[in-house]
Amino acid sequence: MIYLFQNNREYDYDVRAIALTFFERAKIVEVTGPEWEKFHREADPEGEDLFMRILYSEKHIDGEIMSGDGRSARQSVDCDYTDHENHRNDVSRFLYRLCSRYTGRTLPWGTLTGIRPTKIIMKWMEEEEDPAALEERFSRTYLADPQKASLCRRVAEKERKILSLHPFEKEYSLYIGIPFCPTTCLYCSFASFSAKIFGDRMAPYLEALFREMEYVADVCRKPLTSIYVGGGTPTALDEDSLERLMDRIHRLFPVASLREFTVEAGRPDSINRRKLEILKEAGVGRISINPQTMHQKTLDLIGRAHTVDQTKEAFALAREIGFSVINMDIITGLPGEDISHIEKTLEEIFALKPDNLTVHSLAIKRAAGLNIEMEKYRSMVKGTSNEMLRLADRFCSRMGMEPYYMYRQKNIPGNLENIGYSRPGYEGLYNILIMEEKQDIIACGAGSSTKYVFPSENRIERTENVKNIDHYIQRIDEMIERKSAFLGGSLPD
Repeated sequence: MIYLFQNNREYDYDVRAIALTFFERAKIVEVTGPEWEKFHREADPEGEDLFMRILYSEKHIDGEIMSGDGRSARQSVDCDYTDHENHRNDVSRFLYRLCSRYTGRTLPWGTLTGIRPTKIIMKWMEEEEDPAALEERFSRTYLADPQKASLCRRVAEKERKILSLHPFEKEYSLYIGIPFCPTTCLYCSFASFSAKIFGDRMAPYLEALFREMEYVADVCRKPLTSIYVGGGTPTALDEDSLERLMDRIHRLFPVASLREFTVEAGRPDSINRRKLEILKEAGVGRISINPQTMHQKTLDLIGRAHTVDQTKEAFALAREIGFSVINMDIITGLPGEDISHIEKTLEEIFALKPDNLTVHSLAIKRAAGLNIEMEKYRSMVKGTSNEMLRLADRFCSRMGMEPYYMYRQKNIPGNLENIGYSRPGYEGLYNILIMEEKQDIIACGAGSSTKYVFPSENRIERTENVKNIDHYIQRIDEMIERKSAFLGGSLPD
């Protein structure tokens, strides 16, 4: 527990965000000045409670962190904190240094808590081209590790180059969500339902989905850049359902002119020859086969009902059928795994030679089984380390891959990142577009989120679909009506 007193809530969000990067999963309780004094005075010297106090005076801020056993740290800064535009980074650095002084730790990303750090450097590139100057400015502004500054700059350069090749802002992309999976993974918080238990919902779900897709096809007049079919696991659909989905996509959208058509065939236990042939015949050019780890003990623990050999067999089958762009996902920091496990997984993937590799840092989401049953797994969850990500970067370099997109999540222990690598020319365009928010992403299906981008107004609006399959089916007209506020048009018959 962190007892927090502030005599001014000017930077309450920043105080909490930075404190939680250092004191992960702590509960922060805001208290009055007298309560803070009382709780600290009566604190158990053997307890884990912390006491944080932020005091604002004219153009000056003082901060302190104390524990019941007498340990403490203090920090101060002179700045006009009421001038948010010019001094917010001063305040963030003050808060970071306060927490760093108390814990004795530094964080790779410094003060940054946002999910899209590349946007910062991409904006700076409009006025500065020198890579060294960009990296130095990034490290100085956010107290970030030079390696992260370099990584961020490399990704931003790749994204900027790809986005400059075409007027993507004048087009849109389509996401289609299939919320079925063979099983639910321990770490998963997405809209995902067991195909075995909810298999009888597949047909009515697709009928509702097709209604939403028909509406989008009818009202969206801009060119279509890409289609991304995700989930869940789209290949959890049976062969007939998968073929129906591909057929409906072709009937409604200009597949032949797409720049990219991706389907997540993420779970090896959901893949067979016929399903891959259906995707290939439908013009899908990019698929994902996602092992997450190449350790059978971990796969069993996290609820992945497939073997390491099945991953290799599915990959080989996809190559045999003719897929020339295959992505693989891994997750670092899974329960029971350390850097030696990551190295073995990367060696196995190196032998397969995928075209993309997405390296995720384990995020412990509130709705995930891992979080709900944390007491059961706490001793096994060490989280991702920066050394794991550096190791992945080295392996990807050996595979001829470069980092091309990146994002961060607030629930990642260690405040680290997820990053996508690709062989040059094989980058996942949809991933870049959704991260950099350069165009509308229209999303259909349960649990999906649509983004409407208004570049001239520097504004983004969203509409959400309900996650529950039954609710989605029953309320499909409402899901379409939510979109109509931005897209117009009438409901499909």
